[in-house]
Amino acid sequence: MPQALDLDTIKADLNRRILALDRRAPTSSARELAPDLDAIRALAHRAGLNPAVTVTHFVASALARGERGALVSGWLPVLRDAVASERQDVAACHSYAAACSVRLAS
Repeated sequence: MPQALDLDTIKADLNRRILALDRRAPTSSARELAPDLDAIRALAHRAGLNPAVTVTHFVASALARGERGALVSGWLPVLRDAVASERQDVAACHSYAAACSVRLAS
């Protein structure tokens, strides 16, 4: 059972980091936000939160395209949902990738 508590702690930490990223997004450049996103991705990867890792790749692509402010903030609810996901299988990753693709196209 301690492992579940650890995962809950990691998810809480990720959510704090996402919230901090969201707060900074309106006034920060992509270059300033990228290291924080990389830290989120690394932590999610180590915790086995595969859908969250998938979404961070899409957010990183958005940053690389120069999205900032509200455009970046629009990606973060999807990332929070991915962190909260109970499913960590390939199908869940594909579902989040599809959601990101729809967001990317709009």
